[in-house]
Amino acid sequence: MNIVIDASAAVSLVLGMPASEIFFAPLDEAELVMAPDLFIAEVCNAIWKYRKADLLPMDRCENALGNALNLPDQLESSLGLHREAFALAVRHIHPVYDALYLVLARRNNAAILTLDHRLAELARKLEIDIIG
Repeated sequence: MNIVIDASAAVSLVLGMPASEIFFAPLDEAELVMAPDLFIAEVCNAIWKYRKADLLPMDRCENALGNALNLPDQLESSLGLHREAFALAVRHIHPVYDALYLVLARRNNAAILTLDHRLAELARKLEIDIIG
């Protein structure tokens, strides 16, 4: 099975949040783990918020970033996904950054690992498998 991992799933995994336990088996069994290149900015921003709120020391943030960014085997350029993602976002009145994950999953017959409820809801409507 192919997997698309989003930032919410990655951050929960590397910070050891209880909700992330459902992601271990699918990641271990995945043939390929992918994310759009936007994943880098989203993960960095999420970890930055923990640092900004003084919830994590800098060394833990750096470790979490390294671990999260190593989760995908492959990053896909948003340049190759943006037109379809934009059209999907317009059609479903949903943010383009989420649509990038959905397009990548649809193109690769992949399930999405996410804790983002809105993303999961739209994925279900599009008949994309969700783990989360």
